[in-house]
Amino acid sequence: MRVVLISLAFLFFTSVEVLGEEQADKVRIADPFIELHSQPGEGHPVFHVVDRGQWVTILKRQTDWFKVKTDKGKVGWVSRLQMAQTLAPSGEKISLGEKSQQDFSERGWELGTLWGNAEGSDIFKLFAAYSFNENLSIEASAGQMLGTLSVSTLYHVSAIGQPFPEWRFSPYFTIGTGTISTRIRSTLVAKEDSDDSTSSVGFGVRAYLSRSFFFRLEYRELILYSSTDDNKELEIWSVGVGSFF
Repeated sequence: MRVVLISLAFLFFTSVEVLGEEQADKVRIADPFIELHSQPGEGHPVFHVVDRGQWVTILKRQTDWFKVKTDKGKVGWVSRLQMAQTLAPSGEKISLGEKSQQDFSERGWELGTLWGNAEGSDIFKLFAAYSFNENLSIEASAGQMLGTLSVSTLYHVSAIGQPFPEWRFSPYFTIGTGTISTRIRSTLVAKEDSDDSTSSVGFGVRAYLSRSFFFRLEYRELILYSSTDDNKELEIWSVGVGSFF
């Protein structure tokens, strides 16, 4: 219960976006035009076009996307490919550099894998997460838990609070819900297959490695709500790697 209360407190705290100081670098458009998207990502609509020769102010970078503001007050997102063709006040093309620790703290999407142990059973998971801001993200995962006498398939959705996103080794707290389907693979066990709901709380740490990659170490307490009212708690330790963009 203490872990649940701590996790809820941190998730409430981190659901409020913390705005840091923004960059204020001005660049001039060298291509015929650049396109402003409503959000970072090619799938988001283009709502404005800035013509050659005009200036824009860079407010923020999120991996391969830049938040910019035009002289007329239009604010939108520009891809790294288009920004690479803009000019600094000196007339030279701007240097964008590689993805950095700051890009990691301001990531939008992340994909990766985790593997570990759930009280003697091997567990393997794939996860995808989306960050609403630097402190709060939502994650979906799917995985399998391989025991000696059974195989379980897990699906889970979690909210993740990250109070210190700027740290290279950044702690986080998580709370979530999901389902688990267990299939008995031995006729020697007097148990039946089952499909049950779950909830979980936990904590972990993410560590930026280089370029687009990060390391992750995590502990979760998974509560399995059995249809026979015989609820069970599982302690899950896992490690993994992921890529952000």
